[in-house]
Amino acid sequence: MNSKEKLKPKLFSVMKNYSAGQFGKDVISGIIVAIIALPLSIALALASGVGPEQGIYTAIVAGFLIAFFGGSRVQIAGPTAAFATIVAGIVAKNGMNGLIIATIIAGILLIIMGVLRLGSLIKFIPYTITTGFTAGIALTILIGQIKDFLGLTYPEGTVTIETTEKVTAIVRNFGSINLWALLVGGVCLLILIFWPKIKYLNKVPASLIAVFAGIGMVKGFHLEVNTIGDLYTISSSLPHFTFPEITLSNIAAAFSDGFTIAILAAIESLLSAVVADSMIGSKHRSNMELIAQGIGNIGSVLFGGIPATGAIARTAANIKNGGRTPIAGMVHSIVLLLILIVLMPYAAWIPMPTIAAILFMVAYNMCGWKTFVNLCKTAPKSDIIVLVLTFVLTVVFDLVVAIEFGMIVACVLFMKRMSDESKVKGWKYFDDENDPDAIELREVPKSVRVYEINGPLFFGAAYHISEITLKDYTRCLIIRMRGVPALDVTAMKAIEDLYENCRKNGVQMIFSHVNEQPMKTMVKAGFADKIGKDNFCEHIDSALSRAKDIIDARA
Repeated sequence: MNSKEKLKPKLFSVMKNYSAGQFGKDVISGIIVAIIALPLSIALALASGVGPEQGIYTAIVAGFLIAFFGGSRVQIAGPTAAFATIVAGIVAKNGMNGLIIATIIAGILLIIMGVLRLGSLIKFIPYTITTGFTAGIALTILIGQIKDFLGLTYPEGTVTIETTEKVTAIVRNFGSINLWALLVGGVCLLILIFWPKIKYLNKVPASLIAVFAGIGMVKGFHLEVNTIGDLYTISSSLPHFTFPEITLSNIAAAFSDGFTIAILAAIESLLSAVVADSMIGSKHRSNMELIAQGIGNIGSVLFGGIPATGAIARTAANIKNGGRTPIAGMVHSIVLLLILIVLMPYAAWIPMPTIAAILFMVAYNMCGWKTFVNLCKTAPKSDIIVLVLTFVLTVVFDLVVAIEFGMIVACVLFMKRMSDESKVKGWKYFDDENDPDAIELREVPKSVRVYEINGPLFFGAAYHISEITLKDYTRCLIIRMRGVPALDVTAMKAIEDLYENCRKNGVQMIFSHVNEQPMKTMVKAGFADKIGKDNFCEHIDSALSRAKDIIDARA
């Protein structure tokens, strides 16, 4: 996004041409997403070390405010798995007062970032770091739920704040396994895996079916399995305003946590908005989205909730069910409010192994293990080092350490890579007036678009790929890369995304003069095979000739 982007909520823009038909679709989508969000909000609240109703408060308050003020048409916000381990650690160390202060600090930072129009800076976070810490968070969630899934009992005083402490406690107390809990958790996990594959029935959320199945087993057969009501006091009261005890020492203690929450909220929400854009062909306002995230997070904790951000899975569900405006997100919050008042007491019946099974699936869906493994196979060694280091540090320490060290190592390795690729030599200046290879000296058909990229393509420059556009009449896209000495995995991902867009629109990509290192990266990633060797040309003349042959063959 550029500095001229409007600081105006999308809601105010889309309402100009709003119709009754779209309102009906938004309401239906909002109701469906609320049903999906209900068990997830409860599960994620418990994983965060707070009460089940606080997850619902978050989805209600933050979900409504972020939809109302947000820069995305379809973003659905609420508690997410990315925050679970961070929130649990803050609550364990500093209590709810510390969490509220940290989240208010995060909200203020997010608003400042949006006002200063820093939304575009998110592109400087390498793809390897986001992939690494996402996989790390997924693993910590999975480890944190093993206790409830197996029904383990820990001796009084057992400390299980850090992931390593949780692993130690699981190993030491494995003998206390409750087979009934394992049975309930196993059945619910099977439902979560296979229910979505059943035709016609898969429109009902699998997590809701798992909840009913878990309650039925425990209540129907009187199984000795812990439920939410056994461990927590359930409240169906409305969210109420709570102001924290603020002192300079409290602010100083919470600032680091607030910074972590702000950075993660920015990354998660903007990534979710980008995914949503690709699904509906829209363009979100990143700076307005950051402001909305700040407002939503402050509102959430002041009314009993926890940190929130855009939820990719719920946003995708909103899109698939017809939601196209922020009204759907607001309806989702209102429906959850009604559920809180009417049905919340029955949440006490939900077995803890069912909650664990739901979170196992959340962890699996967010971990991106296929992407992780593929990067380990295809990415340059420097990117693999950053990926694995970020993953390990997230699991062993926390997200702050992981991102800090990941960024430092990524920058150092990138500078080394650039220094290795750089040569002190008399390059001919690429000036269109003096360059015999200039595109102005060539005849370019209307259905062919030619873009020339100069300079190294790395994580800080990969966004330039998104500036390449296609016209309705475009049939061939030629990318000249004679001035590109290096290509990293983030830029490779951007080129792959461009390729997918071309493929969907029936446009053939052709590359002209790809240098040695970028070509090695393309070959290693399997991208060269997708394009085909005939579409890698040594010179612009042969690239234009290839484009002409393709157009003639299609005529």
